[in-house]
Amino acid sequence: MINIPLVEICHLYISPGHNFFGHHGREPDDYPIIEVPTIDCVAGHGIRGDRFFDYKESYKGQITFFALELFHHLCRAVELRDCSPGLVRRNAITEGVDLNELIGQEFEVQGVRFRGTEECRPCYWMDRAIAPGAEQFLKGRGGLRALILSDGKLRSTASVSEIGG
Repeated sequence: MINIPLVEICHLYISPGHNFFGHHGREPDDYPIIEVPTIDCVAGHGIRGDRFFDYKESYKGQITFFALELFHHLCRAVELRDCSPGLVRRNAITEGVDLNELIGQEFEVQGVRFRGTEECRPCYWMDRAIAPGAEQFLKGRGGLRALILSDGKLRSTASVSEIGG
């Protein structure tokens, strides 16, 4: 198992529903992506309050990770200004780790254990949700899908108020 003590969790996001996933041939929904200061990871189930919580047994994307460094490159490449990393609809925005190196690996962040399962491949919706060219730019580096292997909380370094408080 790889312990990643120097990884920074810059932002954490959840969403109550699917805007794009499962919407092929239909219009997307309009569920918000909500930035939160902490997420509750539940082994084998996902993130409490997120759209993929208990989605299906052994779902490979119980949590998704995306690199903040790559988000900044993406914004420059597709000429986006003043936008949130929530645009990519991944749960944990990280800094300081090559996420592709974690595919097939067990790793630990902030005391929570994960297994990287596969790249979170970008799809054609990225061009609509972010900007034209986003899908092509993100091929091979769309983030990381992972299984949650132990219960625990992840905390963001961003200044975010608790929902409802």
